[in-house]
Amino acid sequence: MRVNSGQRQAAQREGGFTLIEMLVALVVLGILMAVALPNYNSQVTRSRRSDCMGVMLGFAQAMEKYRAVNYTYLGAADGNADTGVPASTLHPAQCPIDGDALYNLTIQAATANAFTLQATPVGAQTGDGALRINNLGQRFWDQNADGTWASTENTWNAK
Repeated sequence: MRVNSGQRQAAQREGGFTLIEMLVALVVLGILMAVALPNYNSQVTRSRRSDCMGVMLGFAQAMEKYRAVNYTYLGAADGNADTGVPASTLHPAQCPIDGDALYNLTIQAATANAFTLQATPVGAQTGDGALRINNLGQRFWDQNADGTWASTENTWNAK
């Protein structure tokens, strides 16, 4: 029995994809990854920052509770110091509270009637810019991570 060329080509095509089809699929996948991955990483960074904002609010609440008991914000840091890492009985010194630290929490300034708390990014968050909150509830984010607090950085609104 003779097999014509049309039947032979059909039999050969049943085996799978051609090399060209595979290359086209890989190019399309590469383009999608090039677009999606930076957006994904940006969202992860924003999510981590938002998580730390919540932890900072809890830290500020702990400072208010400390003042209600001690009538001052002074002495809330580790070793009864006024600034630095918070005392372990006051609040955890990192954000997130569990797991690997993405922000280190500190008491930047404290007086009897005022405080400023700061979350400094570390590890995977390095370069995202520090977060601050004070006893008045004013919030700051060093968006350009230059170590200074411009007048436009007086919000936690993430871009």
